[in-house]
Amino acid sequence: MANVPRQTPTPGPLSLTPRSPQPADCRANRLARETSPYLLQHAHNPVDWFPWGEEAFAKARAEDKPILLSVGYATCHWCHVMERESFEDVGLARQLADAFVAIKVDREELPDVDHVYTSALQALTGRGGWPMNMFLTPQLRAFFGGTYFPPRSRQGIASFSEVLAAVREAWVHRRGDIEREAQTLLDLVRRGTTLSARTSADDVHRRPVAQIALRFDETHGGFGSAPKFPQTPLLQYLLALAASGDGSARTMLIATLQHMAAGGMYDHVSGGFARYSTDERWHVPHFEKMLYDNAQLARVYAGAFRLTGEERLRHVAEGTLTYLLREMHPAAAPAAFACAQDADAEGVEGKFHVWTLAEFRAVLGADAQAAARLHGVSEQGNWEHGTNVLERRDPEGVRAELDLEPEAFAFWERSVRERLYAARARRAWPITDDKVLADWNGMALRAFAEGGRLLGRDDFVQAARELARFLLAAMARDGRVHHAWRDGTLRDEGYLADHAQLGLGLLELHAATGELEWLNAALDLCGGMVERFHDAVEGFFDSASIQLPMRARNLFDGAVPSGTAAACELLLRLAGPFERNDWADIARAALEGHGALMEEAPMAASALLHAQLLAEQGAELAIPAGPGSERLWAAAQSAFAPLVTLFRGLPGSMPPLEGRIAGEAYLCRNGSCELPARSVEALREQLAKGFSGPAGKFAASDGTA
Repeated sequence: MANVPRQTPTPGPLSLTPRSPQPADCRANRLARETSPYLLQHAHNPVDWFPWGEEAFAKARAEDKPILLSVGYATCHWCHVMERESFEDVGLARQLADAFVAIKVDREELPDVDHVYTSALQALTGRGGWPMNMFLTPQLRAFFGGTYFPPRSRQGIASFSEVLAAVREAWVHRRGDIEREAQTLLDLVRRGTTLSARTSADDVHRRPVAQIALRFDETHGGFGSAPKFPQTPLLQYLLALAASGDGSARTMLIATLQHMAAGGMYDHVSGGFARYSTDERWHVPHFEKMLYDNAQLARVYAGAFRLTGEERLRHVAEGTLTYLLREMHPAAAPAAFACAQDADAEGVEGKFHVWTLAEFRAVLGADAQAAARLHGVSEQGNWEHGTNVLERRDPEGVRAELDLEPEAFAFWERSVRERLYAARARRAWPITDDKVLADWNGMALRAFAEGGRLLGRDDFVQAARELARFLLAAMARDGRVHHAWRDGTLRDEGYLADHAQLGLGLLELHAATGELEWLNAALDLCGGMVERFHDAVEGFFDSASIQLPMRARNLFDGAVPSGTAAACELLLRLAGPFERNDWADIARAALEGHGALMEEAPMAASALLHAQLLAEQGAELAIPAGPGSERLWAAAQSAFAPLVTLFRGLPGSMPPLEGRIAGEAYLCRNGSCELPARSVEALREQLAKGFSGPAGKFAASDGTA
């Protein structure tokens, strides 16, 4: 995809208004004072909403009412549906006001609240999702809940009004049972956060990889069946294993990346990935686009390109990062990145993204027939109502049909994309949730820094610099990272993942630039992270808050790595080079304590397995600045060695560079080093053969055949 100037304005106005007309007498509720786009969407509901906080809790205690906790996010399709059907209903609002205290939470803004009650819902029902509607005692203990409730009973599912009536009746007449069930549920959820070591003496990674392979879809790539998610932390783990020489991991990784990039999950007009595929072959996506997916997938595709040299993987990595630059900057923070783009436009899911054959002909003229074949567009359509979700199928056949050389065909494809993009930009845009989250932006920081380094894109590295400056200036205070910022307002909460992901992003920005300010900031954040979120007995917790009935700790990867896994990675990358044995001990103890989880549920704990691989095989490459070092540094930056952390500075400026001289590169692990490499060839040879240390070996690729 062609470079896009960063000053290109974000298309389409940001809409934070309710999604359907409100009664003329519907006044704003308390949510109108909030900054979350999701809460603002509900600010004119007739429901007497409270934001999460002591005002609501005190009311519930004083009036002895149960709490309805409703959790969602601004780009959630079924959250929009339930708002229209139920929360805009005046009669239901009265029913809520009579018997409940209603609290609305943005799950992205308060991930600890979301996690605690999602865990309770999963324990109750075996499933979760959003919107999540949980019923709590005034002491915030969950006793009943569900996800979407319809406005009228259907197919054996009670209506939301019937659910409210049943909960009220139970609260009045069976209060003792509710209190006992709430305590039992809380005890069950707490047990799910306890530490448990491995029981097997087998190689840590052999059994997990074998289990992952059992779930691999050999036909379509990915894991499991529909709906099919990217599972990016798992892909990142497979990428690290592939770089270490694991052929099975490489096969599963590359097949998945190729199939995802060919299907409708990838936006073939603007770049970037949707959140998941509704089918097993990656054809029809759930059209919402999330920052965390695209930041992580850009890293995976860039790394896979350097591993294999496949140009299509480069194109997808660049296209994904370009999409973020072009469409995901909040107006109030042009260096940062917004959370998500909605799946809906004008109230219809996918309307912005799909095409008819007639539209293709109108936009592309003589090129329409070949472009339609390339993208699977037909008169009858491949989705709903005669519309088409674009794919990329049989590009070689289309190239042969057009009789174009590869370079000319790439130019033709780019021309088609640009014309389709210009036409689509005239449509009504989906809304963008423009709040800035520190952990997700930390992932974006790492993606732009690493993508710029591996793809040779200085504009991506510059975007990373600007993002880092914003995050450190606007969201970090006295060594503490705050989680959420919007339009100049900074919320007070801060989480383990915020510190860990921003720290990892800063560390990667140092690798991309050699600038010490980013490394020093990462060290400061790492120290503050341990101080605030680590317990000497119980390990890491996700939150420092004691407001919830239990301290939040999510040991499983979802769409993003667990906070504990990210924290372990940051500690391990910094501990050895900076002689912080205490940090290494903390990380290794956490990994050992979660050993059973890695062994029994590897697909849910792949980021922990990735950190374990780093603990076994990780190394640092230190290159002192000065005469003769530039070629070595350039070679190190372009190499793909995901278990090696790069450091650069003046000789003696930091522990990894003590006693080092310019013009040499030092590949080390736990104080044991290879002979200094004095030439690019010698450095590449060291990286290619791997580094044999007491815990094993890593291999690396510089992307050359």
